[in-house]
Amino acid sequence: MSDKTPTPEPASSLSKSSWRDVWHVYAEAATLRMLFLGFSAGLPLLLVFGTLSFWLREAGIDRTTIGYLSWVGLAYGFKWVWAPLVDRMPIPLLTRLLGRRRSWLLLSQAVIIAALVGMALTDPKVALQPVVWCALAVAFGSATQDIALDAFRIESADTQRQAALAAAYQTGYRIAMIWAGAGALWIAARAEIGDAAAYQHGAWQVAYLAMAASMLLGVATVLLSPEPAARALPRARNAAEWLKTALVDPFADFLRRYGKQALLILALIAIYRISDVVMGIMANPFYVDMGYTKDEVAAVTKIYGVIMTLVGAFVGGALAMRFGVMRVLMLGAVLSAGSNLLFAWLGTRGHDVQALIFVISADNLSSGIASAAFIAYLSSLTNVNYSATQYALFSSMMLLLPKFLAGYSGKYVDAYGYTNFFTATALLGLPVLVLVALASRQKSPPAQ
Repeated sequence: MSDKTPTPEPASSLSKSSWRDVWHVYAEAATLRMLFLGFSAGLPLLLVFGTLSFWLREAGIDRTTIGYLSWVGLAYGFKWVWAPLVDRMPIPLLTRLLGRRRSWLLLSQAVIIAALVGMALTDPKVALQPVVWCALAVAFGSATQDIALDAFRIESADTQRQAALAAAYQTGYRIAMIWAGAGALWIAARAEIGDAAAYQHGAWQVAYLAMAASMLLGVATVLLSPEPAARALPRARNAAEWLKTALVDPFADFLRRYGKQALLILALIAIYRISDVVMGIMANPFYVDMGYTKDEVAAVTKIYGVIMTLVGAFVGGALAMRFGVMRVLMLGAVLSAGSNLLFAWLGTRGHDVQALIFVISADNLSSGIASAAFIAYLSSLTNVNYSATQYALFSSMMLLLPKFLAGYSGKYVDAYGYTNFFTATALLGLPVLVLVALASRQKSPPAQ
């Protein structure tokens, strides 16, 4: 099998395709499966971040504590540690029945469902620690699912179709985030009894049980999907050789192929989503403190957020295939930072639902475009022989620094206010523009 790896700019040949050919890729079975699996990947994220922060703020937990609790998300930043196990270690019985990728997907989904049920049955106002432990289990299961799913996606289609698969994945991911955000708020609001202004744990319990049930869509998709073609793995003679093959070789391969470019690429990966991630932790506490109700946030996010997310993800994927990933990466970086300035403006408007509609629409459009291009870029850097481990390294680096900084977001807001916070997160995006520009000028590595 050839060891040739896609270059950071995989769309050059696709740029010669007609628009009809580009859009036809979205109707293929592999792309549609990725839509549903993207939903399964996106659902847990907000349930341990944005939606959880809304729940905790309503339960009277202070902003500084909410900010620190976002460090639960560091599980995503360290998933490269156990990625080699997911990449190569079989699960007794399950792997024989389903295959290497699908068995890990199913196991991780089971962990997520069980932990969400645990969160639902615990009231953070009475006992915060059990909620934190369950949230950590959700994050760990979700990170494991991401490892297996990224490898499943990369191995399910050729390089030319990765941008389309990334767009479908991102669309499903964003729809799930809207369901886990707006949908959970809407369910919680419907489940309230009597005084809606008073905190009611029962309403949140119903919402989180509904979210656990929603994971069954991903379970069904895994069971009905074909396993990607199995790749022959070298047989290790001892534990040391296995560790070298599973852990050392994937990272050495990346450094060997990209050489001095590797540091620039890794720096870009580490901070590309920094504006969005750092800002996102305080978004829902911001809505609560600005007086927006659960119904208002849910309705705006569900209607306008869904529309603009779909538009952004598919436009981002199509533009990446047509004009190249690096150009759309730059566009996404500009839009992501700019949308944070809109939140700073929103903070000066008071309780203004029309302004909320505009800001959420612009933010979802920007995020959809940036994410579709970024996923395609990360996929293009990956050697298919080490797909799970290498992609886990890239996606972990994408979250590690942003999640760490986000832990201090509540403390920053308490000290300087929301407007200054949103402005500061926009300024964090300026170095990203420089790194994208530098990465665009780098030559592709020679074929192996």
